[in-house]
Amino acid sequence: MSRPNGQQTVPSFSRDEELAAYRQMLLIRRFEERAAQLYGMGLIGGFCHLYIGQEAVVVGMQMAIEQGDEVITTYRDHGHMLATGMDPKGVMAELTGRQGGYSKGKGGSMHMFSKEKNFYGGHGIVGANVPLGVGIAFANRYRGNGRVCLTYFGDGAANQGQVYESFNMAKLWKLPVVFIIENNKYAMGTSVERSAATTDFSQRGRSFDIPGEQVDGMDVRAVKATGARVVKQVRDGAGPYILEMLTYRYRGHSMSDPAKYRTREEVQKMRQEHDPIEQVRRRVLEAGIVSEEELKAIDADVRTIINAAAEFAQNDVEPAPGELWTDVLVPA
Repeated sequence: MSRPNGQQTVPSFSRDEELAAYRQMLLIRRFEERAAQLYGMGLIGGFCHLYIGQEAVVVGMQMAIEQGDEVITTYRDHGHMLATGMDPKGVMAELTGRQGGYSKGKGGSMHMFSKEKNFYGGHGIVGANVPLGVGIAFANRYRGNGRVCLTYFGDGAANQGQVYESFNMAKLWKLPVVFIIENNKYAMGTSVERSAATTDFSQRGRSFDIPGEQVDGMDVRAVKATGARVVKQVRDGAGPYILEMLTYRYRGHSMSDPAKYRTREEVQKMRQEHDPIEQVRRRVLEAGIVSEEELKAIDADVRTIINAAAEFAQNDVEPAPGELWTDVLVPA
């Protein structure tokens, strides 16, 4: 995996930061693994895009923002939901189409929201969430509330026209938005080298005078350090910024994708050398910060949470037919 230009040293985490990041990334990993199992059992219908391998991006960025800041993302969204603090039971129940899901079983994997956690979706149309993120940032600027909107999208969406319209508006009005491009190297099944004329996505805002930089998206410390610096300057009125997270997804684009466009050796090399969770695990053990038993206890606790979420999602009631008519229009 190539390292971002100019990034030499990464600030260390405290013990609490290491363990908090480890636990949160492990929660996302175990959740996605269980979602894959439920999908294979036929309990999850429709599309299902897993975040396995990319956990450090959203966990690091959540460590970099403040209470009240907003998040909006694409269809690979389960990790973002969990990182913002949404209940795994509600997320898993939405995947299985149950009443207790965040969209009452009507949105599925790609479309759920939480006003309480300032999470604005989950959007299935490639690139469509980017102008929405700019709209949220405009509302923040209009209200003068000091909030920043993190707007996530992938390397494939970075080639969409509406993204550049959004860049123009964001810079024109100096909106408090951080554009986070999760470059996992494959837009659906096509490598960035074959789908993008320029592959340094951090520079895609140059014609709009939007600064950007690449970040090692497999190292949660690098994500948090860069994210904290950028979020602060955006919050202070500097205008939009682009962060290209160099990351990798281990699974296919969605559960229906066999991912034959890359070798097994490539995926295995990423797992062995750059896995975001294993990096933390090795660091804390080598530094003697925690014991193997303490890490096993964290894993056991996370598994208990995920097991409870899966149990709830399989046994909760399905939405009543009348739910089809609710949440369609906002009352005047």
